[in-house]
Amino acid sequence: MSHQYESPAYYARAGSGRGRLKVLLGAAPGVGKTYRMLDEARRRRERGSDVVVAYVECHSRRHTEELLSGLEVVPRLERSYRGARFTEMDVDAVIARRPEVALVDELAHSNIPGGLHAKRWQDVQALLEAGIDVLTTVNIQHLESLNDVVLAITGIPQQETVPDEFVRRADQIELVDMAPDGLRRRMAHGNVYAAEKVDAALSNYFRVGNLTALRELALLWLAGRVDEGLQDYRAAHGIDRVWEARERVVVALTGGPEGETLIRRAARIAHLSPPALEGEAAAHTPGRPVGGALLAVHVARSDGLADANPAALLAQRRLVESLGGTAHSVVGDDIPRALLDFARAENATQLVLGTSRRGRLLRFVTGRGIGETTIELSGDIDVHMVTHEKSGQGRRLPVPGRLHSPQRRIAGPVVGLIAPILLTLLCTQLRSSVNTTSDILLFLLAVVGTACLGGAVSALVASFVASLLLNYYFIPPIHRFTISDPNNVLALVVFAVVAIIVANIVDRATRLARRAARATAEAETLSAVAGSVLRGDRAVPALLARLRETFGMDSVLLRRNGQEIGSAHSPVTGPAAAAAADSGPPGDGAAAAGPTGADEDGGAVEEIPVGADSVLVLRGRSLPAADRRVLSAFAAHVAVALERARLAEAAAEIEPVKAADRLRTALLAAVSHDLRTPLAVALASVSSLRSEDVQFSPEDQSELLATAEESLAKLTRLVENLLDMSRLQAGALTLDLQPTALDEVYSTALDSLSGLDSAPVSARGLDAAPPVLADPPLLERVFANLIANAVRHTPAGTPVLLTASTHGARVELRVIDRGHGLPEADRDRIFQPFQRLGDTDNDTGVGLGLALSRGLAEAMGGTLDPEDTPGGGLTMVLSLPAAPQEQLPHQTAADEYDRVTASEGTAS
Repeated sequence: MSHQYESPAYYARAGSGRGRLKVLLGAAPGVGKTYRMLDEARRRRERGSDVVVAYVECHSRRHTEELLSGLEVVPRLERSYRGARFTEMDVDAVIARRPEVALVDELAHSNIPGGLHAKRWQDVQALLEAGIDVLTTVNIQHLESLNDVVLAITGIPQQETVPDEFVRRADQIELVDMAPDGLRRRMAHGNVYAAEKVDAALSNYFRVGNLTALRELALLWLAGRVDEGLQDYRAAHGIDRVWEARERVVVALTGGPEGETLIRRAARIAHLSPPALEGEAAAHTPGRPVGGALLAVHVARSDGLADANPAALLAQRRLVESLGGTAHSVVGDDIPRALLDFARAENATQLVLGTSRRGRLLRFVTGRGIGETTIELSGDIDVHMVTHEKSGQGRRLPVPGRLHSPQRRIAGPVVGLIAPILLTLLCTQLRSSVNTTSDILLFLLAVVGTACLGGAVSALVASFVASLLLNYYFIPPIHRFTISDPNNVLALVVFAVVAIIVANIVDRATRLARRAARATAEAETLSAVAGSVLRGDRAVPALLARLRETFGMDSVLLRRNGQEIGSAHSPVTGPAAAAAADSGPPGDGAAAAGPTGADEDGGAVEEIPVGADSVLVLRGRSLPAADRRVLSAFAAHVAVALERARLAEAAAEIEPVKAADRLRTALLAAVSHDLRTPLAVALASVSSLRSEDVQFSPEDQSELLATAEESLAKLTRLVENLLDMSRLQAGALTLDLQPTALDEVYSTALDSLSGLDSAPVSARGLDAAPPVLADPPLLERVFANLIANAVRHTPAGTPVLLTASTHGARVELRVIDRGHGLPEADRDRIFQPFQRLGDTDNDTGVGLGLALSRGLAEAMGGTLDPEDTPGGGLTMVLSLPAAPQEQLPHQTAADEYDRVTASEGTAS
């Protein structure tokens, strides 16, 4: 299966001097990229093209080698590096040969130092500049932008990468696709790696989960390139109308209470749309719409003063992102046109709006709303009007606040009365040089200044007084309130109207500027508060310090049930002054005054509840009502920080209980099963020796004594371990976690086991694995149980294999058997300690001692889980934390694993 993308410039470059690049993209090694490249090369040669092989790696794959035979191969260039000989692509030879098409495998490969280029993709660039078309291959994990994503998925860092931009500029990109199960079957049949590498590869990099995630990355990356190509084509050809190649649903958000309803409805619409690309439905990320794309947009007014609730908008953005969508914000005063412009720019096919919250009367007075206008202008975009519980209920009017201080509110009308009088005295002195028009403009300037000082009321006073003075002193007949010239009447009326309008505009502009400044300050403060909460353990002290600084308080105390648990003090007052002010009993002073009061020094005291049992006590200046909203936000963040600290303490307290419970379960399993066998064997041996009915030869007596001794030795070791676990359960003994070598524990565990002749046991990679952080005796116990369980269920003569591998900061041990496997329904039952109820036979494959093994593994910070063995059987996966790097003198094992993995990752 393949998906192909062609750049819009693909045909434009035909005949130009630069060669064309085709990239065969794969999700993982082994999907068939090289095979597909060679197959296309043969077809091009049959059509008459001059094709050469510049560099191809077959990795001893028979079918690939068959396709390679018969094609012209440019000899490789040999290089020496650190005493070894390597071969590289001979770029100069290929350019000198000047074929029409060159095949270059493994685009992300790093060249041997000392050559012309450090990376193979740079060699390919040189071939393209020489006018040679290139077919090349690369895996999705080698793209630079996805390096960290692949590391998070697979736990394996990729040492060789290629810039995304180079691959994006390819004229054609073809995805060579294969389902994860098909690739694993291909690998199990030996068509990808050698037989000795198959088990390790299937249980590490080539897990079903890894392959599924890498396949999704490849599909989505290619889909993004196809979408970019479509947008470029539409832009180049001036296509404005929507092409429904993929459903894109845009939901408009206002920050109102209906937002969540609209988002969920839009997500359902997107989810019901046809999938954007084949295979996405099977590999989608949970929570993301499988079909179309979901985009949320909020239109902010150009003055930045829309009445949207920032907290509600933030919550709605998080909801959109949790549903797999993206949130956007655009600026525009014409909301319908801004919405439609955004939708067309994103090639959206559907737009979701909420029905109007305006009441019937308001709709009748104001006419059409945003929804009706959007529908009229929508054109080929489908518009969904979604009803909600707030429809038609109207909007609450904003609560007016005071703009000016009491002093300015008093001074404004006084200035409005005095300023025109003083200006009249000045203008009468300049009557000979200033005409009536200039007098009117000067009085208008005085009215505007009064509006800036005291607001609209002061401006009205000033305009009234100025009108009277202008009429009496400057408009003929002078010193009379009558006006002889009708033009002067008009001028005086216009002056009064203009003065009132300008005064109101200035007053409104001042109010909006104040609101904008305060909104900006509140946003910066709340952002800093959120950052303080996210910082971790010091969240509460940081919040208290920020609270004191923001409101300029002398001190801020945090009490819980009357006890101080945190504080922040001004450098001037300091903790001593605050302690002195707070020295009385909780019922005295400010506390007795309720939420707001005064301390002994006359400073104001504010008490803000925080949760059910805590309170913030602020000492210092009296806070205005406008600060209450931000203060409530501080209190909410403090409550969250306290709750998080409380949960962390509870989790820390319960962790020992959980560990003790796991050990108790393991202890019961061991007592019921592992004690019984050595006791029974030792008792039978001793009873036989004491019996007078049978005469044993010296050899038989020696064998019985040896059997009893071996059983009692096992019993002694087991009792010692059980005593250690009981002390650990009681808290009297701690785990001796230390760097532990897996190969040493493996050898000790084998020595403690008997009856392993039926199935040979072998280990691979244990000596190269880094040490794990574990308790050696307990880990030996886990090894012995897992090996014995695997041998018991493996057919006679079939080997049991132990492998070790590193995944990030953990080491995984796999105990692989080739038995009949285990049904999915029995995966959890094998870890239940039901064998303590009696000597139940275990030939059904549910295992013995696994309950003890899982309990001990979890006590050491590890996990134990079963999974299917490729080809039949069961694999027990023991995952343990790797020992800290500072405790390890050498890192050769980890380095060797990264080197081998990197070479495997670039294969094919």
